[in-house]
Amino acid sequence: MEANNSPLSPLFKVVLLEPEIPQNTGNIGRTCVGTNCELHIIGPTGFEITDANLKRAGLDYWQHLTWHQYKSYDEWFAQVEDPKRVFYFSTKVKQTYFDVQYQKGDWLVFGKETKGLPPEIINNNLNQTLTIPQTGPVRSLNLATAVAIAVYEGYRQVSHFKA
Repeated sequence: MEANNSPLSPLFKVVLLEPEIPQNTGNIGRTCVGTNCELHIIGPTGFEITDANLKRAGLDYWQHLTWHQYKSYDEWFAQVEDPKRVFYFSTKVKQTYFDVQYQKGDWLVFGKETKGLPPEIINNNLNQTLTIPQTGPVRSLNLATAVAIAVYEGYRQVSHFKA
């Protein structure tokens, strides 16, 4: 299933692996619309894409979102053209999201809210797995917050905008 409403090539392709909370996915969809990113959702999810909470969190922007849905990680990965441009986000590595030079069209992959990415995905992609540093006593950031941080750092790097 997919909706493709953008005539422009995407800034990034945000991938959610088995998201569980519709409000997070709705917020991420809204961020994607605001930054011209595609959203790729790998199931199973903890909700239906038509869930009212998902569309509520995305407000009336969901209709402008370019999104794709896959039944499995393997189904999604089969259509990745350059696996070297896929970046995985986890709290379980040392390399930070500042250590990468992003390019337009890169894939940014995030795991489910309660468990993150599976260990085998992290272990098979250690050189491309990144963390968002945290100095406070929390295990992880909210998924929608983590996606926004990564997308906007990439946006800063690839755009002419400089903070």
